[in-house]
Amino acid sequence: MKYTKYLLLLLLVASCGSRQTVRHHSPVVDAKPDVPAVVQVPTPVVVEEEPEEQEPVISARPLVSQVHRAPQGTWQAAKQQALDSLCQAPIFETTQLGLYVYDLTDGQPLYAVNAAHRMRPASCQKIVTAVTALQFLKGNYQFRTDFRITGKVKAGVLDGDLCVVGGMDPLVTSDELLQAATAIKQKHGIDSIAGNLTYDLSMREDVPYGWGWCWDDDYGPLSALLVDGRDTFEQDWLQALVGAGIKLSSDSPLAERNGARGTEQPRSVYTIRHSIDELLEPMMKNSDNIYAECLFYQIAASTGKKGAGRKQVAGRTDELMKRIGLDPNQYRVADGSGLSLYNYVSAEMLVAILGYAWRTESIREHLLPSLPIAGYDGTLQKRMIGTEAEGNVRAKTGTVTGVVSLAGYLTAANGHTLVFAIINQGVSSSAIGRTFQDKVCQELCR
Repeated sequence: MKYTKYLLLLLLVASCGSRQTVRHHSPVVDAKPDVPAVVQVPTPVVVEEEPEEQEPVISARPLVSQVHRAPQGTWQAAKQQALDSLCQAPIFETTQLGLYVYDLTDGQPLYAVNAAHRMRPASCQKIVTAVTALQFLKGNYQFRTDFRITGKVKAGVLDGDLCVVGGMDPLVTSDELLQAATAIKQKHGIDSIAGNLTYDLSMREDVPYGWGWCWDDDYGPLSALLVDGRDTFEQDWLQALVGAGIKLSSDSPLAERNGARGTEQPRSVYTIRHSIDELLEPMMKNSDNIYAECLFYQIAASTGKKGAGRKQVAGRTDELMKRIGLDPNQYRVADGSGLSLYNYVSAEMLVAILGYAWRTESIREHLLPSLPIAGYDGTLQKRMIGTEAEGNVRAKTGTVTGVVSLAGYLTAANGHTLVFAIINQGVSSSAIGRTFQDKVCQELCR
C-alpha cells in the first residue's frame, strides 16, 4: 500500500511535467500578415468579374472598386472594350487621365480610369458650385440689391442718407439702376439728397480676387456691388441718380462703403431681384466665371456670417459630400469658377455630385436646363456635330492652361442614362483633350 501511494504520486508528477512540456513547445505564430507591394495599375482600369457569390453593385455612391468586367456579348462589355481602346492612345504616355462613367439606370459603375485621382477641375468646378447652391439656397433663391434710406423726406429733400446694400448680383444693369433711381424719386417724393450715398459691402469678405487666381487672369475685382458683372457700381449709380433728376448735396458726395451711418435703422425703398435660374444659365452654358463667383458668395452668405468667404462655402460643400458618401478631406474647394490653381476634385467626386443632382428632383430641374447641349448651344455648340452625341450630351466644359474637363449626362444607345466625368491634365493643347472627350461621348451614345 505504501509503495502504491508513491507510485501514484510519481505518475501525477510525470503527467503534469508532460503537459508543461507540451505547452512550452507549442509553435508561436506571428499574426502579422504579408503586405503586398503597391503596384501601379496600368491604364485603363477595369477589374475582372468577382466570383458569382459576390453581391451585385447596388450602391448609389460610385466606387471605383466596384467596377467589374461585364460578361462578353453584353452592351456593357462592348463599351468597356471600346473605351479600353481609346484609353490606349499615345497621348496618355505623357498626360494624365481621370475618367469615370456611371450607369444611373442600372445603379452600377461602367468604367473607370484613375477615377479617384485628385486633379484640377477647370470650369467643371462650376458643377460643385451650382449643386451646392441648389442644395442649400434652393431653386427659388433670389439675388437682392436693396436700396434704403435714413431720415425724413421734407419738401422733396431727403434729410438723411441713401444706402445701397450689396447682394453681389452680376445681373444688375445700368438700366435697372436708372429704374431704381426713378422709382425712388416718384414713389417716395425724393428730389434731392441732403445726406450721403453709402454702400453696404459686408455680404462678402473684403478681397478683390479669388484664392489661387493667377496674377494675369483677366477677371475681377470682385465686389458685393456689381453692374453687368463689373466693379463699376458707384459711378453707374451716380449717373443713374442724375439721370432720374435727383440732386445731390454736392458735386462729390461722400461715399461711405461701410453702410448707413448712425444708429437709425435704414428702411427699404426699392429692391432689384434676379432668380437663381437667370444666373445659372449663363454661368453654366457660357461658363461665366464672375457669375460663378457671385453664386459662390451667395452660398457663403447663407451661413449668416458677415464678410463670409471661401471657408464658409467649403463648409457647405463638405456637408454635401458627406451626405453623398464622399470624404471631403480628399478634395479642396478654393473658388466658385475653377480659375483657382488650388481646386482639387476627382472624376469620381464629380460623378457622385452629378448623380446626386440627378436623383434629387429639386436640383435636377434647375441644373439640367443650364448645361450646354452638344452641337446646340453654350460651350458645346460646335462639338460632336453630326454624331450620335449631338443633342444628346448635356455637360459642363472646363479649360485652363494644361487642363481640359467635361462632365455631365447622356442617354446611351440602350436607353440608359449615364453620368460621366473626364479630366485630361498635362495636355499641351486643349484640342487634344477635347478630341478624346468627344470620342468617349460618341462611343457611349453609339
